[in-house]
Amino acid sequence: GVVPPARHTLCVAMMKYILVTGGVISGIGKGIIASSVGTILKSCGLHVTAIKIDPYINIDAGTFSPYEHGEVFVLDDGGEVDLDLGNYERFLDIRLTRDNNLTTGKIYQSVINKERRGDYLGKTVQVVPHITDAIQEWVVKQAKVPVDVDDVEPQVCVIELGGTVGDIESMPFIEAFRQFQFKVKRENFCNIHVSLIPQPSATGEQKTKPTQNSVRELRGLGLSPDLIMCRCSAALENSVKEKISMFCHVEPEQVICVHDVSSIYRVPLLLENQGVVGYLSRRLNMPIEARPRKMLTKWKEMSDRSDRLLEHCSIALVGKYTKFSDSYASVIKALEHSALAISHKLEVKYIDSAYLEPSTLQEEPVKYHEAWQKLCSADGILVPGGFGVRGTEGKIHAINWARNQKKPFLGVCLGMQLAVCEFARNMLDANSTEFDPDSKHPVVIDMPEHNPGQMGGTMRLGKRRTIFKTNNSVLRKLYGDAEYVDERHRHRFEVNPELKSHFEEMGFRFVGQDVEGERMEVIELDDHPYFVGVQYHPEFTSRPIKPSPPYLGLLLAAAGKLQSYLQKGCRLSPRPAAIIQMNWNSNTLTYSGSSPTGPEI
Repeated sequence: GVVPPARHTLCVAMMKYILVTGGVISGIGKGIIASSVGTILKSCGLHVTAIKIDPYINIDAGTFSPYEHGEVFVLDDGGEVDLDLGNYERFLDIRLTRDNNLTTGKIYQSVINKERRGDYLGKTVQVVPHITDAIQEWVVKQAKVPVDVDDVEPQVCVIELGGTVGDIESMPFIEAFRQFQFKVKRENFCNIHVSLIPQPSATGEQKTKPTQNSVRELRGLGLSPDLIMCRCSAALENSVKEKISMFCHVEPEQVICVHDVSSIYRVPLLLENQGVVGYLSRRLNMPIEARPRKMLTKWKEMSDRSDRLLEHCSIALVGKYTKFSDSYASVIKALEHSALAISHKLEVKYIDSAYLEPSTLQEEPVKYHEAWQKLCSADGILVPGGFGVRGTEGKIHAINWARNQKKPFLGVCLGMQLAVCEFARNMLDANSTEFDPDSKHPVVIDMPEHNPGQMGGTMRLGKRRTIFKTNNSVLRKLYGDAEYVDERHRHRFEVNPELKSHFEEMGFRFVGQDVEGERMEVIELDDHPYFVGVQYHPEFTSRPIKPSPPYLGLLLAAAGKLQSYLQKGCRLSPRPAAIIQMNWNSNTLTYSGSSPTGPEI
């Protein structure tokens, strides 16, 4: 008999490594480009993983100020990592672990621990070969760890090297990959170099010299870029492309223009349109079929819909790191995902919480009145997580205003704890021991397992289960009437469970608790359009086509559509062209239809 053909699966024998380096300046967009490369390869049916290398000596990102590197992203396993891993998870819809973020500190710590154990048999331990070998071993080992729901070993590993080529601290990593390209063979390793093409306003001419110098430096260190991705404000002119090709030792097709676009979701499409998939499949010998790719079609529809939105919805983000938007990167993304789901254009009003405090009225009255004007004119109010006493009084004033004026409100982590503090102040002398260690009636207390003597990695971190205690919870309905949810945490303090009954008598309900019933996880206020607080960080698991329910609830309430949504059984009523169904706990999303022009609610 004839053996039936096997169901088509893309066979890639050896792991393929794609190293993304950056030149000229840091913060050029390597993370989005690395994520986009992964996305277009995943759309071809490949299993893709990602590793971020940060050359700083910190063991992890946990103790950084958000002004240093932006927000600290938290993974399922409690890893506190660089925000670029958030981009990888959102773009590729994967779940990473703490070892997907490699730092100089982690590498040196592992090598020093080996040396102390005597693993090097009395040899002199040096940067080459010991540190460089440790880097290569880490990458090879981590690349094999499954990151998809189906637990299949990845076939492609995208590695982003943070910082800029030429930095002293990144030298051991560059040297490690110089050696690595020969160990894994040429057909399994390629280098994408992201560089800046400045366009001075005086001449309006696109300048290639910074890119030439950057590529020369990289080649001098032993790595030759296969693709040069040029970040620029407008599309590259052909003459500029040819000049880069000539001076940087690459074909014109290997020079890719990544100009500014209306939405980051357009970047994968931009790369796809310039033949990046075709080049990588030839360069890395990957048998990719030339067929229409549903995943990219979905991204295009999402981008088009984002550009066509007419209705606006404004959210006041009341925090203390508002001068640097990356401090709240995942929060902003979660708001954008939810706004897109309800077909509204999002406007975020950043408010420094310190400006809402009465002391500012005396010192800087203009800033005080501007801050309150922003707050009062917003459709909804969000108080995100944070640490320390500065600005907390301003956040409490904002929460008080949202509660009394019946404005939709979402408090995340510290925001939830402050909502508890604000409510408690109206009935007893209450505060948080984080800000007032001598409070007589502390409603927010230090957790028993927290070690105040050491800062790094001492919080309650990672994925934890929250059980809903009532059936009539708004948030439970938004989660699809789930009995429990698994969400990521990052906190040192918790709501004092002893005062629970006092609150609930006043209509301030603790509708979600941890598995043991000892920690308060979700709060809701009766007789309010939407007053919700969560101890966890739902923004870390929000996805472009699967928005986080607490944020979706905030946007729906701010747009005046929450009640009709709940009455329809928490479904975004689709137009005939598309049907979107969400199943939160199983992390699955089914989609059918050609052009989701947006839900009607």
